[in-house]
Amino acid sequence: MNTNQPNSNQKILVRRCRLLLLLCASWMALIAPLVAAPLPSTHIDSFTPHPRVIIISDVGNEPDDQMSLVRLLLYSNELDIKALIASTSTWQKTAVHPETMQSLIRAYGEVRSNLLLHAKGWPTAEDLSGKVFSGQPGYGMAATGPGKMSPGAEAIIREADRSDSRPLWICLWGGPNTLAQALIHVRATRTPDELEKFISKLRVSSISDQDDSGPWMRREFPSLFYIVEPSTQTGGESYYATWTGISGDRYYRNGAGADFSTVTNEWLDANIRSKGPLGKMYPRFAFIMEGDTPSFFNLIDNGLDSSLRPDWGGWGGRYLYRQPYGETHPIWTQGGDLFSRVTSQDTVTGSDGKTYTSDQATIWRWRTAFQNDFAARMDWTIDDYRHANHNPVVEVNGQSGTAPVYVDATVGEPTVLDASRTHDPDGQSLHYSWFLYPEAGSTGANLSAINITGAETLKAVVTPTAVCRPKWLPLGPPCKGTGTAHIILAVTDDGSPQLTSYRRIILTVHPETKH
Repeated sequence: MNTNQPNSNQKILVRRCRLLLLLCASWMALIAPLVAAPLPSTHIDSFTPHPRVIIISDVGNEPDDQMSLVRLLLYSNELDIKALIASTSTWQKTAVHPETMQSLIRAYGEVRSNLLLHAKGWPTAEDLSGKVFSGQPGYGMAATGPGKMSPGAEAIIREADRSDSRPLWICLWGGPNTLAQALIHVRATRTPDELEKFISKLRVSSISDQDDSGPWMRREFPSLFYIVEPSTQTGGESYYATWTGISGDRYYRNGAGADFSTVTNEWLDANIRSKGPLGKMYPRFAFIMEGDTPSFFNLIDNGLDSSLRPDWGGWGGRYLYRQPYGETHPIWTQGGDLFSRVTSQDTVTGSDGKTYTSDQATIWRWRTAFQNDFAARMDWTIDDYRHANHNPVVEVNGQSGTAPVYVDATVGEPTVLDASRTHDPDGQSLHYSWFLYPEAGSTGANLSAINITGAETLKAVVTPTAVCRPKWLPLGPPCKGTGTAHIILAVTDDGSPQLTSYRRIILTVHPETKH
């Protein structure tokens, strides 16, 4: 007789335990989407100038990260930079280079006093230097796990834990495994509710996937706000990525219609590299100029306010909320519904006067403006106020500042948009352009048809003609409720370089009033 055989009572207990475990697993599967639900796709962040930003960069790999860091420092009065984390990536798997960040900050320190002649809020070089950290020292998920905390991961946790109502933007220029390590640590040391509170503060803006930790984080933390076009780590899909619209026309051969003249090495020599200590730190590009800059471009306070929701569109491009192939849930990404013609692509007029439709166009449509803005800020590092140019100050309907202007409108009834109090700090003549951004704000909304008269004047008259624009095919539910339309006012001065400021006017369009 084998005394190790379980008796009948033990067998019953084992079966009951198995059943209980099965029920628990089923229950957890049901509630998991509720516990870890992402922000609704219709969520709009509150307008908060001076957003919190953490940069994770594989600087030292090739020139574009250093180029992007020069531009970032020139906008550091508008961004609350909380950490600059040197990382690895698929192109740099075994080294991090915080010393490169420090060398650029030293150059910035040499010009800060001159920048203060033009605007307030520039951080000191000492302050920025103290925010440089090393991230995970190895490649991807293999460099993460228990006992593998890095100074960069600790900095992310420390900043996210602060009592601050502003979202914390994590801009990924390289491999994001330092962020993965922070999430691993928080999940291991906190309750599920505490973990979700931590995640709810984060906004990730990624330049493709540059190691295997990005896809892992999106699977493991479905509530993590993430903007990315998913890719392999080889760079083989970069041709398709929105971010290449900053300057990738010739290298990727995907920018039909774009004007390349302001992103050549020759233009950069004349307008950036030749100007002072910080300009000297701007290297010549190997492939394209500043491929990482779009990750923070939408955070710049230029009046487009595209950080509030990724489908609004701005200097950093426009994205839709959908579930790409291979992903376990929707994210902010590229693509869209071809039947309704609501996609992540913009249709814009190219430099040859023809119209072009692409994801890259969501960035290159603004190129002349953002390059001139860059050149003017580089002038600020060497010139006094009187000998440099400054952005127009835009007011619409008596509302100052840069936050969106919300207007209720009714089909068939004209609405006046008045920018007569707009002015230029340098006393220059101003040019006005009011235009409908027809693709903006489509998430969870009806896109309205709008007519604009006086589009090149101080006062434009906007008349909604339909709550819902005609669909590509007459399919789906009928149009109900209200619609939305995003009007952009672009105001450009006569300075050198010419500078443009914007204001976004968001119309809520109501059906025609019946008498």
